[in-house]
Amino acid sequence: MLWIIVILIAVVLIVGPSAWVKFTLKRYATERRDLSGTGGELAMHLVKRFELNDVKVETTQEGQDHFDYGQHVVRLSPSVFNGRSLTAVAVAAHEVGHAIAHEKKQKISNLSSRYLPFAHAARKITAGLLVGWPAISMLLHLPYAVPLHALVVGLSGLLAVIVQLAILPEEWDASFNKALPILREGNYIAQEDLPKVKKILTACAMTYVAAALIKVLFVWRWFKR
Repeated sequence: MLWIIVILIAVVLIVGPSAWVKFTLKRYATERRDLSGTGGELAMHLVKRFELNDVKVETTQEGQDHFDYGQHVVRLSPSVFNGRSLTAVAVAAHEVGHAIAHEKKQKISNLSSRYLPFAHAARKITAGLLVGWPAISMLLHLPYAVPLHALVVGLSGLLAVIVQLAILPEEWDASFNKALPILREGNYIAQEDLPKVKKILTACAMTYVAAALIKVLFVWRWFKR
């Protein structure tokens, strides 16, 4: 019984953040005609306002909102780019917040460039081990071991979570040191909407951590093989 409780708590801790992020972003995605423009219009306005001359604003696949550090592009989902909602406005401001930190060469923007390459390299090594395990097994005369595969996948997932936690201050900066003051002081949203926007910006900051936590669950697939 204790093990069941422990497993349930673990699942809630892993799935809960992702569910909350999705729920929050969807909850405040209702169109608001009282807002001055769409998320895309706000992003382009802020890029011009903060003189981010090398930065462009484009659309991307739904749910893939991000700032491309290499190409200097703020990429927004169609629902954010074309949406006139609190979620659209907050997400756009968050991504422009990343652009401001990067283009102004603020130290906080170095976290991604410092840790993400390590995470990508580790992911490639993990994928190589999983795909190449039959050959490795033959060369070293090792039997196929589900627990070993599960361990590799699990460690890869945990590594992704650790990396995202290391980058979390950068996400927090984009939300609460950039986006929130911009939206509040620029009167882009009404004062009564600030508590809602704070929730959205928290969801924005936690998006990658939540996604990384979900990947940890992939380890259970290997026990079914």
